[in-house]
Amino acid sequence: MAKSVVEKMKILFVSVEVSPYAKVGGLADVAGSLPQALKAMGHDVKIAMPAYRMVEQDPSYQCKRILSDFHVQINPSWHKRAYVSQTMNGKVPVWLIGTDEWFTETDRSERVYLPGVDQYLFFSRAVLESLKQMDWIPDVIHCNDWHTGLIPVLMRESEDVTWAHVASVFTIHNLAYQGEFGPAVLDRAGLSRDLFTYEKLETYGMVNFLKAGCAYSDQVNTVSPTYAREIQTPEFGCRLEGLMRYLDEHGRLNGILNGIDTEVFNPETDPALPAHFSAANPEGKAVCREALYQELDLKPIKNAPLIGVVSRLSSQKGMDLMIEAAAEMFAMPGQLVVQGLGDPNLAAHYRELQKKYPSHFRFMEKFDADLAQRIYGGCDMFLMPSSFEPCGLGQMIALRYGTIPVVRKTGGLADTVFDGKNGFVFSQRSPSDLLYALRRAHSAYQLKEKWSVLVRNALTGDYSWGPSSNEYEHMYYRAAGRRAVVRPGQHALAGT
Repeated sequence: MAKSVVEKMKILFVSVEVSPYAKVGGLADVAGSLPQALKAMGHDVKIAMPAYRMVEQDPSYQCKRILSDFHVQINPSWHKRAYVSQTMNGKVPVWLIGTDEWFTETDRSERVYLPGVDQYLFFSRAVLESLKQMDWIPDVIHCNDWHTGLIPVLMRESEDVTWAHVASVFTIHNLAYQGEFGPAVLDRAGLSRDLFTYEKLETYGMVNFLKAGCAYSDQVNTVSPTYAREIQTPEFGCRLEGLMRYLDEHGRLNGILNGIDTEVFNPETDPALPAHFSAANPEGKAVCREALYQELDLKPIKNAPLIGVVSRLSSQKGMDLMIEAAAEMFAMPGQLVVQGLGDPNLAAHYRELQKKYPSHFRFMEKFDADLAQRIYGGCDMFLMPSSFEPCGLGQMIALRYGTIPVVRKTGGLADTVFDGKNGFVFSQRSPSDLLYALRRAHSAYQLKEKWSVLVRNALTGDYSWGPSSNEYEHMYYRAAGRRAVVRPGQHALAGT
């Protein structure tokens, strides 16, 4: 029987990165904040993640062992001993699932995604076994990205009736990363080669972990309404557009916009800022701007907005477009600060730009969370010229800090930034279109009253998890309702 809309659920949220413990990208922010929003709604929520060394050895997290030395059978001839430690993320318990290798090597976030697949085979099996060992069986297991894509498969292909009526939900944070391995990975995972068919796990001759999560889950979602439509097209579907259209046609594909933790990202209280501000008291933003100039060792240029970027350096993020547009951007005039790590070739170009335009540009080649906050708080504009962007959190954080985004109309950027109201938008992936949007933003910046309205609109927007957490709740109810009527063991593409 489906859960009624008044009944609270037991929800396990599974992710290999969770903020603040391990953060590589936006997935970590979602995994850290959405469970807390669901907890505040009254649901019994827990998070499962790998037991990374850097988390367990950090005394501030106060990790404690809650389950010791249990047996995880990965395939008939391979088993591992495992354990579970616990820390608390606000009011939500975080279960750290560990063993004697893999995760013990992760001493910083940059080492979360080590090469190989064995760690994810272990983690997927260990998540399910740990639930049984602790006698806590959820109503919904919510998996995220390809690293957890086998969990719904293990649930449905198992003869263990424990999982027959536990619903599974799978979130695609970026369809471009799918986790593809040769057929032998099925042997390694303890799964039958019979699953190596197009209707189940095979895609273009490989076992596709992201497809596995989608095919076997009761509900699938991605992180913005626009991206949910885009991934049904050849341009954005990454060879899975047919599957995405199938899921949509059968009511199993959802686009739910991410939120941000508005308590963490709060210009009224942010400890990284030199001054605080709000829509009612905006004066502190000017103080943040002046302090950022000093920190960057950059002198303001008259009538030049300070434009910020906090991003992974990649063409997906449009970092190549910015290089092509830089000279004209600086001539407007405009000044730019980029903080990020990534593609070595792009980084080399940015270092050259700083040498060529020392009065207009600073490249901060590092990950520094506090500096990122000061860029959000001190800049006038925030640039995100992404080729595609499933959701994007940077534009929402920028808006929260009254920094006006200039973005390409794609994915979640299209769902959160509205031209002339709280930002500026361009459509074509070209330096000329980017520059056209920047010129319009630059013109608005020269008109104090018009710019003040844009900043006020940004500062007063709602970027919380409130509306989206309600959508997740309803998706969980739909997943539970579907699981109640399908046959045990029936994989998700076999019935709607």
